[in-house]
This record gives sequence, structure tokens and C-alpha cells, in this order.
Amino acid sequence: MKRLSEEEKRILLYKGTEAPFSGKYNDFYAEGTYHCKQCDAKLYSSKDKFKSSCGWPSFDDEIEGAVKQIPDADGVRTEIVCANCNGHLGHIFKGEGFTAKNTRHCVNSLSLDFKKS
Repeated sequence: MKRLSEEEKRILLYKGTEAPFSGKYNDFYAEGTYHCKQCDAKLYSSKDKFKSSCGWPSFDDEIEGAVKQIPDADGVRTEIVCANCNGHLGHIFKGEGFTAKNTRHCVNSLSLDFKKS
């Protein structure tokens, strides 16, 4: 496991959320792969990233088996976590119509590391 900053711990370990439009990957569209900040597992391909204007990086698919969906403590949303280390990534929303897959993984930039192809 990687050494995390206090803010990364707040998000990945304690299910926090970074401020909207503050993350370095919000408006970032290079080709490559997004990995879990905590354990380096591959989570998302850049080909599945899209501009949602929600304030956080958005993906309409994950790398197969990389992300687990868990009912959120609020009883309304669905949390997404790294399937390898259970680090909090964000939430998943369905039925919004942003893409043909009709799915949006709303992910904290601080939960991710990007590696160019």
C-alpha cells in the first residue's frame, strides 16, 4: 500500500469527498489508465472517461472486476470502491443519459493515479 496524504486518507479510508471542480483529473483527458491511489490496481481506461460537468471525473465503465458497488450509508446512493483494497472512489449513478451506457462513475481525483499509455 502507498503512503497517503491526510486528505487522501480522508477520502479513500473514511469515505470523504473532494470539493467539486477541484480535482486534477476533472478536466483531464490524456490517453492512459487510472489506478487506485492506495493499491495501484487498474480501475478505469481513459476511453471510458467523459465530460459530465458534474465537478468530478466521470467514467461510464470500469475495467472488468476492478470496482465494487455497495449500498451507501445514506440509503439512497451506491458507493464505488476499489475491488482490491476497498478504498473509497465515489458513487455510481444510472439513468442520467450522459452516454449510451447510461452510467456515471463519479470519482474523486484524489482516489486516482493516472498512467499514460
